Amino acid sequence: MLNTPRLNTPGLSTQSMSDRFLKACRRESTDATPIWLMRQAGRYMAEYRALRSTSTMLERVHTPELAAEITMQPIHAFDFDAAIIFSDILPPLKGMGLPLEFVGGVGPRLDTPVRSRADIDRLATPPMAEIMAGTLEAIRLVKRELEPKKLPLIGFSGAPFTLASYAIEGGGSKSYPHVKGLMYSDPQAWDALMSKLCDVVIDYLTEQAHAGADALQLFDSWAGAVGSLDYERFILPYTKRVLDAVAATGVPLINFSTATAGHLDVVASAGGDVIGIDFRLPLDEAWEQIGSDKAIQGNLDPVTLLAPWTELKKYVDDVLSRANGRPGHIFNVGHGIIPETPVDNVRRLVDYVHEQTAR
Repeated sequence: MLNTPRLNTPGLSTQSMSDRFLKACRRESTDATPIWLMRQAGRYMAEYRALRSTSTMLERVHTPELAAEITMQPIHAFDFDAAIIFSDILPPLKGMGLPLEFVGGVGPRLDTPVRSRADIDRLATPPMAEIMAGTLEAIRLVKRELEPKKLPLIGFSGAPFTLASYAIEGGGSKSYPHVKGLMYSDPQAWDALMSKLCDVVIDYLTEQAHAGADALQLFDSWAGAVGSLDYERFILPYTKRVLDAVAATGVPLINFSTATAGHLDVVASAGGDVIGIDFRLPLDEAWEQIGSDKAIQGNLDPVTLLAPWTELKKYVDDVLSRANGRPGHIFNVGHGIIPETPVDNVRRLVDYVHEQTAR
């Protein structure tokens, strides 16, 4: 263990910063609760907005030096316990043959959505080492920058269902009519699509681990679009296939989904060392559902970061009290930081979590 004291947070022990996050993933005791935040590199930071004004989203994702710089921006600014590589879940779909663009004020758009078996058959499954070479090189660059800080790096991918939903709907959706239509009308076509996506996601996550990622998160941001029965039929087998395969890398796996509070036990059964939860269920109740053999990540509502500190602190205290100091809690927001978030609230949050949980 490295005897490197944490900076800017008095009273903590000399446990290495790397140990704190990775030990929590393994449900081992830590000197304080680790914290990182989804979208911690992003639009709430002036440094990111400056880069955004001179480059497109896809340029930032595929240019290793830019992605590395953006990844490190919050690490330089705050006392986070882990970095997460800057990228996006959708570029692998572009590599499979779906035209992708990010439209200002609208979001991602795929103009040739997948709607038939013929569309599915046309999708390629190229090596992610080629398609996502920029992200993999960014991981290697960031690892070199993180080494003096002794901080771990998280890699990630969209889950097969969330990627399928974007591919089928062609963008965001409220009711997912085309996704559900394909699931119900042609289960064989659904299996063909999800199997291709499983292959791509497994390859991509494995390559990220080989490039140096210390942990991996699977984002199933749209899993709440279906109920528990459909989750078990149309999502669970494929999520499990991915997590089972990627477990061979030996790095901790975080299984994150949103709006699945009604069947978190089923979500947890798909696998993962850590179950990431959103803000819709109290953390202690969520932990009871997923089981004591899993670590838990979450679950502050990101909108509370807009509140004055006196109010925000109440919500942070609630999450911490429900975790009750149990080994295996990684503090995070229940979904990504929103652009309007005050930078000072992020700084106060990170320092406060460390100070309140120092052991």
